[in-house]
Amino acid sequence: MFKFIILTMVLSLAMAWGATNAAELKLGDDAPAFSLPGSDGKTHSLKDFRGKQMIVLAWFPKAFTGG
Repeated sequence: MFKFIILTMVLSLAMAWGATNAAELKLGDDAPAFSLPGSDGKTHSLKDFRGKQMIVLAWFPKAFTGG
């Protein structure tokens, strides 16, 4: 559940950030600070996870399918 919350935060940030702002970031730059509400009712911030090892799992259910 916790990993799902982190994945949701990362994907939400990626969608909200948009292509125009992505050009400002360079490889190796720190991610911008952000907070998002989780499905558990708490607000989660990126800074809460600084220094902790995280795994981001992304999948594409329709990748390489005809549907």
